Amino acid sequence: MRLDKFLKVSRIIKRRTVANEACDAGRVLVNGKPAKASATVKVDDVIEIGFGSKAVKVQVLDVLDTTKKEEAKELYKYL
Repeated sequence: MRLDKFLKVSRIIKRRTVANEACDAGRVLVNGKPAKASATVKVDDVIEIGFGSKAVKVQVLDVLDTTKKEEAKELYKYL
């Protein structure tokens, strides 16, 4: 699955366009390397996103095309 779509489906970032912009600005790292929005996300990948002065680091547990709001948190875990 594309990185920008995963960020939206998992609700880490609310909108896909915002996820795209974050990737283009270099604020998203996958496994320690800067990633484009089109990068492929797999189970056990570590995604780090810089939000201003704080960073969010999550590990991918599952990859689904769609999910309900209540189940979105089961796609990743905070590190």
